Amino acid sequence: MNWEKYHLPAHLQPILAAAPQVTVINSITELLAMVCGHADQSAFEVSYEVPGQGKIIEANVARVRNGIVVNYPEPYMRRRDPDCLIVADDKPTDKPTFQERFQQDFDLLRQETFAWLSTQPLILFGFTAGQKNMGSDAVAIVPQNAAFFAYGLAALQGITLDQAIPNDFQPQAIVYIAPPFRHTHFAGKQVVVHNRLDSGYEMFAYNLYPGPSAKKGIYGILIYQGEREGWITAHCSTVQVITPYDNILTIMHEGASGGGKSEMLEQAHREPDGRLLLGENIITHEQLFLEMPRSCRLRPVTDDMALCHPSLQSQAGKLVVTDAEDAWFVRINHIDHYGADPSLEALSAQPSEPLVFLNIDAVPNSRALIWEHIQDTPGKSCPNPRVIIPRHIVPDIINEPVTVDIRSFGVRTPPCSIEQPSYGIIGLFHILPAALAWLWRLVAPRGYANPSVIGTEAMDSEGVGAYWPFATGRRVDQANLLLAQFEQHTRTRYILCPNQHIGAWKVGFMPQWIAREYLARRGSAQFRAEQLRLARCPLLGYSLRHFQVEGRAVAPWFLQVELQPEVGMVAYEQGAQILYDFFHKELAQFIHPELASSGREIIECCLDEGCVEDYERFIPSVQ
Repeated sequence: MNWEKYHLPAHLQPILAAAPQVTVINSITELLAMVCGHADQSAFEVSYEVPGQGKIIEANVARVRNGIVVNYPEPYMRRRDPDCLIVADDKPTDKPTFQERFQQDFDLLRQETFAWLSTQPLILFGFTAGQKNMGSDAVAIVPQNAAFFAYGLAALQGITLDQAIPNDFQPQAIVYIAPPFRHTHFAGKQVVVHNRLDSGYEMFAYNLYPGPSAKKGIYGILIYQGEREGWITAHCSTVQVITPYDNILTIMHEGASGGGKSEMLEQAHREPDGRLLLGENIITHEQLFLEMPRSCRLRPVTDDMALCHPSLQSQAGKLVVTDAEDAWFVRINHIDHYGADPSLEALSAQPSEPLVFLNIDAVPNSRALIWEHIQDTPGKSCPNPRVIIPRHIVPDIINEPVTVDIRSFGVRTPPCSIEQPSYGIIGLFHILPAALAWLWRLVAPRGYANPSVIGTEAMDSEGVGAYWPFATGRRVDQANLLLAQFEQHTRTRYILCPNQHIGAWKVGFMPQWIAREYLARRGSAQFRAEQLRLARCPLLGYSLRHFQVEGRAVAPWFLQVELQPEVGMVAYEQGAQILYDFFHKELAQFIHPELASSGREIIECCLDEGCVEDYERFIPSVQ
């Protein structure tokens, strides 16, 4: 092997030289042939001998007609542990460090990891985190029997083929995969160690679920690069919406995991008769429907990670973004029956190239179907089934940068009623002043019944742009970068969308689908003063006085939740207090000497329970 071609760090070369075999990948097809050991095998058990514990099965891989299916014996390994990221270095950070958590320096485990890798048949390939000239060259080192993981990583991030490695390929990041250490050092927990060296970035993934490493771990590498260079990789989906009248609106939908990013790229789910089920009352079981003969055409841009690179910035006062990934890690727990999303079902059942399915019930040589979720326990489906879909097979995909008209923020909301008050008081959608929208991105509630991560039912924060769980630095630095972004793009508008519940009504993701259809038909989120009313809770900005789309009106209690008889003023006020308590607790972390002075003023306004008009004055919008 020509080591010089990859310009690998000096400490990595003896590891690869000692390994019994190193396969340098020349195509993603070559990886696919390896996922089950050999191209002619249809099933494979990914297991390791662990000292004192015997053989431990990490994953079972099945080759199916439309790709590969990966299932984990442990329910814990089927979704991301939000506390898995640990920082090994001594650079500035607000995250847990290896020394703090384990009372020892990481270097000893680093050397043990290198020693173990040197005994394994290995896979090596290069890729780019982000995009060329807007990201970092990187190399992955993966045990050969975990080829499915390498295949998923190559699908998500792309692959720089060995025969096409350019002379200027300079890996700033190395990704190491070493699954047995999860059991020998971390009591079976997911752990991903980030080591920010002066000479480059190291990421050590000690588990085989790709969420915290192949997906969010690479995201962390991009965040760190942007932190040093002054830009952000936003946690969002982006879609260009084309109305039946050929009007075009671009929406960027942000939020914590489970906040509706992938769903913003889907058509609204319809009933068999074509109607939209707006919601079902959880107390009376009444159902309300909306008739909308034609939906807008959707042109997806990003699914989860959007580069907001300085080279993309327009002069029109609006944010410009482009995708940071080569494939999308799409959660499909809400697709629980045939016909729920015909376009995604067809795309995944008969794809033009093999896909990766996780937590899907399928046997070797069958066809994986995205509504067939495995069960965590008898009668309880896994909440986090996934499929990795390459961008280039997505219909109507946009590969160029786009200008953002509306930035939406999604929140998973619990039911709210007189008997059980909660923060589920957000109406169909709210219009936010830019300063208030910035605060929502600082607190970034993870929300109710989150399917993507392990956690509790209590209101929790994903923090700083909803990408804080993947960052390795300081909150204040990311808060300042976000604030500068909001202050610079004064023609982009901001809305807030709930999902799951509006008061006592179960609504799923319908609010953001309806908001998307409505705003695209309007052409903007710019409203006249008489069309809006101040939300009873100032943290929610403005609500609409009236709402109708395609001539169909929506009941006012979907816009102003306090009007629901099951909620009323008392439960609403209790829910508002829950929100205020949450904002106060989370925002206190950002009062820092290095926070921009305008940011401090905005936060102090919230802590003093200022009004919506106060927020308007901080970052005035431009027509």
